[in-house]
Amino acid sequence: MTPNSTLQRSAAPTGVSSTQLLEAGSVLGSLVVVLPIVAVVWLAFSASGADSGADGGVLGHLFGTVLPRYTLTTAQLAAMVLAVVLWIGVSTGWLIAAYDFPGRQALSWMLVLPLSTPAFVMAYAYTDFLASYGALQRGFRALTGLQVGEYWFPDIHSWPAAGLFLGLALYPYVYLLARAAFADRSPSLADAARSLGMSGRRAWWRITWPVARPAVVAGCALALMETFADFGTVAYFSVDSFTAGIYRAWQAMGDRVGAARLATMLLVLVVALLLVERGQRGRMQFHVRNPRPAPRVRLQGGAALRATLVCTLPIVFGFVLPATLLVVEWIDGGALLDARLLQWIRNTAILAGGGVLVVLPGALVATYAARLGAAPMLRGALVLANTGYALPGVVLGVGLLILSGWADRVLAPVTSAFGVPALFAGGSAVACIYAYAVRFFSVAYQGIESGLARIGPSMDQTARSLGRRPLQVLREIHWPLMRRSVGAAALLVFIDCLKELPATLVLRPFDFDTLAVVTYQFASDERLAEAALPALMIVIVGVVPVVWLSRVALSEKR
Repeated sequence: MTPNSTLQRSAAPTGVSSTQLLEAGSVLGSLVVVLPIVAVVWLAFSASGADSGADGGVLGHLFGTVLPRYTLTTAQLAAMVLAVVLWIGVSTGWLIAAYDFPGRQALSWMLVLPLSTPAFVMAYAYTDFLASYGALQRGFRALTGLQVGEYWFPDIHSWPAAGLFLGLALYPYVYLLARAAFADRSPSLADAARSLGMSGRRAWWRITWPVARPAVVAGCALALMETFADFGTVAYFSVDSFTAGIYRAWQAMGDRVGAARLATMLLVLVVALLLVERGQRGRMQFHVRNPRPAPRVRLQGGAALRATLVCTLPIVFGFVLPATLLVVEWIDGGALLDARLLQWIRNTAILAGGGVLVVLPGALVATYAARLGAAPMLRGALVLANTGYALPGVVLGVGLLILSGWADRVLAPVTSAFGVPALFAGGSAVACIYAYAVRFFSVAYQGIESGLARIGPSMDQTARSLGRRPLQVLREIHWPLMRRSVGAAALLVFIDCLKELPATLVLRPFDFDTLAVVTYQFASDERLAEAALPALMIVIVGVVPVVWLSRVALSEKR
């Protein structure tokens, strides 16, 4: 008998209607999120001569020539990103949660700062600095007298470099969730293990790590799906990833159906990975039963210096150095403040804030409904809804354009009768926020679910036996225990909406440019000095919610 089934049966006498209402609302919301994905799949299997060429030759060419390379490169890139985010996220999360050392209080929130730096902005900054024409190699040649080709330097235009910098930009996904999980660990379990003769290292692997594993896996899943969907970074580093192949088929070759089919293949891969991860998690459930946080150990001497260094390096290479390079590029270019800067910031804040207001409540309801009951329809809808994060933004934008065209045709009699403009057509803030809901539902869902996973079902059963209804249990029991996880999820959604580029580029209203859009446009036109300022503004605007939410929502019991 699983905890979910026990919980569902114990709730039956008093809360069946509320539980069913939550499940029905979650399924409906998940289906709304899934609609653009369905549109892409429909496009993939509704091939016509106009869309796919006379005989689908472009798609056959992709399968026969470049697809194996796309697949291999994407796998290598994902492995590199996974190694970086695991090493940095878990090590820093554990150090911050378990130890006291010089600078810990400041480093605890500064470690989230790389989250405010989009991966494509970091790629631009480092490429301009590390390439053969960049400042670093120019200075080296001036000091040594060597010329290009007479010395070895790592190739910046390679998948290891792309994976490294993607990992530097994405490790906060793992750090935020791992830190919260480690901070909520029960000290009595580790003490009991050591009293039975376990070493500290073995107790960590056998007791502490399994409790934090769901949160770490959730963070890794978010980082990998962001890697699968990334285009800006791989374009800067000239990496032939799977997503680059989709864009190339769509834009360069003009094969919409072929690109949609490649995107469908990527979705199938993501669904398979999600199902495997869910199956493993379903057989391994761990709950923190003692809310008393474990005391932190004060480090001294060399151990304290090493801990400070380990937590400082990711901040330097993931935030301080890229931001400094952007400032230098802007100053060297002699560019002035653009009069439209405040308008770009306002537009970005409107779309990102709207995305949080739509995504977070829906993810909270869906996560809680999944905890109350494990209906097959609900599980399937949620798995599909979580795949939107891996869908490339431009392909998602086209899927939404298909849906918006249909919706505006259906609503045309009503809108024309009242003189109301089309709700979704062309450029629309509503369409942008809808795209954010599809793309970033998984971000909020994974973060909130990891918080709920650490709350034992016995708490629910006890509250229900005392007459509390499901929503009362959520408000009185779960919310105080999961505010950190919800705050982290809100942070992640806002930052992702702030940095989102491809879907915004396709769906934004006319003359409604965001910071990410103008950065891309300036960089595409080789106006690098002008691109540096909006790119820097993305970092600065992103720092505000990063600092606030990381210090308030993730504050530890002191």
